[in-house]
Amino acid sequence: MNKKYVKYLSVLSLVLVLTLVLTGCAQSSANLHAPTSGPYGFIYKWLGIPFQNLILKTAQTVGGKNAYAWGIVIISFVVRLLLVPLSLNQQYKSTTQQEKMRAVQPQLKLIQAAQKKAKGPDAQQKISGLMMDVYKQNNLSLTGGMGCLPLLLQMPILIGIYQAVQYSKQIGSATFLSIPLGKPSMLIAIIATVFYLVQGWMSLQVVAPEQRKQMQTMILMSPMMTFFISLISTAALALYFLVGGIVILIQQLITNYVITPKIRKRTDEELEKNPVKVVVTKEMLDGILNNSSTATASTPNATPAERAEEAKEAKDFHKNIRELNKGKQKRNNNK
Repeated sequence: MNKKYVKYLSVLSLVLVLTLVLTGCAQSSANLHAPTSGPYGFIYKWLGIPFQNLILKTAQTVGGKNAYAWGIVIISFVVRLLLVPLSLNQQYKSTTQQEKMRAVQPQLKLIQAAQKKAKGPDAQQKISGLMMDVYKQNNLSLTGGMGCLPLLLQMPILIGIYQAVQYSKQIGSATFLSIPLGKPSMLIAIIATVFYLVQGWMSLQVVAPEQRKQMQTMILMSPMMTFFISLISTAALALYFLVGGIVILIQQLITNYVITPKIRKRTDEELEKNPVKVVVTKEMLDGILNNSSTATASTPNATPAERAEEAKEAKDFHKNIRELNKGKQKRNNNK
């Protein structure tokens, strides 16, 4: 399976797990009785109670009418700040990958055009193998340098904040600008989602046009997940997403105007010293396509001698391709 789709499935799996946990918490807390046994009791003991105490102490320190809400905002802001170094590191890797992808785009375009023309499964398999070689020999990752670690680290925090509000009468009955923290809020959900949509749009501005279409689906997943979870949970959890949206938007500004220009300059300098390896040429792909057409057009009832001759021609053809590829690599290494 394509690694890009594996990544989508992994993110969707995390969302489903979080949804099941939140739904289970909501069902078990219909009468505001905290769970004492089973998996939800274990989660509440080690996540819900610590976050509940943390919010209460922060609210007592802050004071005022919206103290509990500001307590959640402060905790959310601190958590997101702690995740910024990890997020920036992943953003750095992803941006570096995108810049390197620009250099191999001509080869990838040739492969994509050949894949559309390939008729037989043998030709399609060979052409797909060449695409893997382009990535491998140029040290490129199919996943784009991004991972799910920041989301994994946030899951315990999301569950902890949700349970802290759900099972505390003080926090659950509190309000933020007349919005009950213990109930879903469409307004906060929409505002939080807008921040993630703007951040996603900004991230596409530093990506090559040919890569934008591939990234659009993944970019939209974060706002969709934010809106969905905010609607099925409490306004307190939506506040966490809202604060996260503000932080990630600032982070994207740093990426667009500080990190990306530096990476582009450095990548250009590296490519001047070490040009990308030419793994695929138009001649190679035309040879594969022509060979596939010849094999398809051959007579099914050919004699053993004719089949032997076809096998010899195919062997010679693949030998020529390997020699051509080696010659290209030698010329690149001598530059």
